[in-house]
Amino acid sequence: MPSAGRASRRLVQLSALFTMFALYVAQLVSALVPYVPVFVAASAAGLALDTYLQYKQPGLLSLLGKIRFDVTVRQLLRDMLIFVGLLRISGINPLDEQAPLLVMVLAMYLLHFACQAAAVLVRRSRTLPIVTRNIDASALNLCKSPPRLLARRAAHRLLTFAIPSTIGLAITAATTNALWGVIGIGVSIALFLFGTVYLGTWLLPKKRPVSDAKVMEWLDAWLAEYRPTVGMYFSGGTTSAYQANMWLSTLADVDGKPLLVLRERFMVNKIDATDVPIICFPKVATMFSLENSTLKMLLHPANAAKTSQVLRIPTIKHAFINHGESDKLSSCNPYAKAYDEVWVAGPAARDRYQLADVGVDDRDVVEVGRPQLAPIKLAEGRPATGSYTTVLYAPTWEGWDGNPGNTSVILAGENIVRHLLADPKVRLIYKPHPMTGSQVPAAGEANKRIMAMIEEANTRRSGTRPGPEAAVELERRAEALNELTSTKFRKGTDEQERMLLQGKPDGDRAAAVAEATAAWEEAYWASFPEWEHLIITQARPAIFTCFNAADVLISDVSSVVSDWLSSEKPYAVANTSGLTEDEFRSGFPTVRAATVLAPEATEVPELLAVVRGEAEDTHAEARVALKEHLLGPSDPPSIDRFNAAVRALCAKADERRARMAARGEDEVPPTREDSVEEAAAEAEAAEAATESEPEDTVTA
Repeated sequence: MPSAGRASRRLVQLSALFTMFALYVAQLVSALVPYVPVFVAASAAGLALDTYLQYKQPGLLSLLGKIRFDVTVRQLLRDMLIFVGLLRISGINPLDEQAPLLVMVLAMYLLHFACQAAAVLVRRSRTLPIVTRNIDASALNLCKSPPRLLARRAAHRLLTFAIPSTIGLAITAATTNALWGVIGIGVSIALFLFGTVYLGTWLLPKKRPVSDAKVMEWLDAWLAEYRPTVGMYFSGGTTSAYQANMWLSTLADVDGKPLLVLRERFMVNKIDATDVPIICFPKVATMFSLENSTLKMLLHPANAAKTSQVLRIPTIKHAFINHGESDKLSSCNPYAKAYDEVWVAGPAARDRYQLADVGVDDRDVVEVGRPQLAPIKLAEGRPATGSYTTVLYAPTWEGWDGNPGNTSVILAGENIVRHLLADPKVRLIYKPHPMTGSQVPAAGEANKRIMAMIEEANTRRSGTRPGPEAAVELERRAEALNELTSTKFRKGTDEQERMLLQGKPDGDRAAAVAEATAAWEEAYWASFPEWEHLIITQARPAIFTCFNAADVLISDVSSVVSDWLSSEKPYAVANTSGLTEDEFRSGFPTVRAATVLAPEATEVPELLAVVRGEAEDTHAEARVALKEHLLGPSDPPSIDRFNAAVRALCAKADERRARMAARGEDEVPPTREDSVEEAAAEAEAAEAATESEPEDTVTA
């Protein structure tokens, strides 16, 4: 069905393009004949279709732009054909009537280009060297953005403003009265002129932001006033924000003044709700403002090409915290030796680095636990007799190397789901990794088939459903949560207006968000009957919430397994690596307390029997021991160990500064400007790859 839907959409899109070219042909032929009814109809229909597609199918028209048949060329060709028709239609004097119309059309296009030039100047003037969030930046003379139609949608503007011109010329062709053309073109000229002048007001001092130099001076002053001590540095692609979001609550609770440092402009509004100040440094030269700040250390949840740029700052210590731990090679990447310290959850990760022999000194490995696992509840015993056994199937994605052993979705996913759906007492929660299918198309296709299987299985189930009040309550809770976690922007809001709207937060928003999230989660689970299978592809409910709702987990070798172990509940890991079960358990420590599933997944009934107490749980004690091996001891709490590590690394930064001061050396290296220029040059080559896709981010 999905492939049939795509084929149908492509057919409609191709039909639209064919119709557009057919209208051009009809306009040309009817202009040469001439045949006025067809000529007028083709001219009007061509503009109407182009305008409709520009608003509804812009991606389709972008294909025409790639062959240089963009909106300006299309509209110019349309107007030229109109004048060809006017030349052929009797009753219209070429010199006395058509020449003025042609001059007016040329003036209209001149104003179109002038309006576009003004739009470019306005956009450039409103692009600041930094982007902030949760910081009062009103001192930068920020103001609302101009209308999107004028500032950012040149194609829409041209087609919309040209409508009166085309209509007027079409009426002239039908009536041979040039006055209609004059009126129509005059209206279009007025629209373009007004748009140009109105955009120009954003270049006046009242609406123009301060210069880049003033922005950086303001930033230095803000850093001196706020005095940040602990920051988190993140760079990545459009789908990688989750790697930073999972550490937000921990960052907010650190001992010190937290700061979130980003590198991509789009990432500022992909970060979840937080009160932590956020600064984005799109260019490496502006990022060196941190060098003279009070910032002592940076936490790094992911490796990226731009990470090397911030490592140049000698006044800051760096700790790699990763965005999850698993037995995969990405969890002990050789790049980790570039950091001052590598923070891991427990002894297992320490052993992993030493066994991998990637150059990470054991003295630089610090065990801090996983503070963000606090919401995960301990097992409360087996499901009550007669109730449904809730199974969470949360496979990881295929990874950058496409190894079939990375994800179970391709080789085992459908078998796993088939066995689960065959059990009438199973309730399945399917939550695939958000990047599933991004690297290997077969994974995406298998993911779609799995979801289709689950949807079809739901049609065969029935029972009592929650009343309509449950859906109303969920919607109410969602609105309350969205009100706290997102800022509503009008269409066309640019990043400068967002900076203005997302200034310093009022009160303790984190506590309010936590309360609203808990209320939403309760309403979410209450809105579904206990017998209905669920497919969860959105960020909410979060994976930890799904942990608490499930009795057993089925996953792959990934950080999901390590995190699940904090619940001490049974779990299974799919083995699609081609290894024997003994080799699989030996090679991946997180599997040692798991039920191992072969690609055929015939072990699923045995797993369910263990969960229900119908068979002995032979891995119960092993799970408790493995939990401590992977995540460290429960006492002291992980957040306490994390904060102790923060204080220790900050102390090392202070000691280094003291040594430099004792030697009489300036904290700013004498070759700082040269190093900034060198870093900026290197950044130019790397930024194109990292701003669009997360290819340089290590994902566990």
